Amino acid sequence: MSLLGRLRDLARKRESPGLTPDAPGLAIVAEAFDPAVADSAVLANSPGWVASAPAVFVHHLSLPPDRVAEAAAILAQDGWELREQGPDGDRVLVHALRVQVLDALHCAQERSRMAGLAQRLGGDALGWDARQPGESPTASA
Repeated sequence: MSLLGRLRDLARKRESPGLTPDAPGLAIVAEAFDPAVADSAVLANSPGWVASAPAVFVHHLSLPPDRVAEAAAILAQDGWELREQGPDGDRVLVHALRVQVLDALHCAQERSRMAGLAQRLGGDALGWDARQPGESPTASA
């Protein structure tokens, strides 16, 4: 990520001090687990997503257990928090989380970055979801 991109992300984080990954009432408002579907299409087709509001951006990764700490250290440099979710066969399912305002460009950049990181560490990037306060659009159906 470029220096300008990092500065923009830092500015976005300062705009949203109230939202945290553990905020109550978070609902998944967008998710992308099919690499053939563009992130712009995912966001455009997500009725619950509020483009101007910060979201908890969550990447789902499957990593070898002995590489989780390395992934956490690499991701922490850019403000990502890595949380173990449980076993995934001979791997560990982890979530990389960060609060930010989402747009298609940053979603695509981070999806690519996570895929590259997971591959270098012998794992897989499974997809991502975005969480914002409010009721899930599918919960009311």
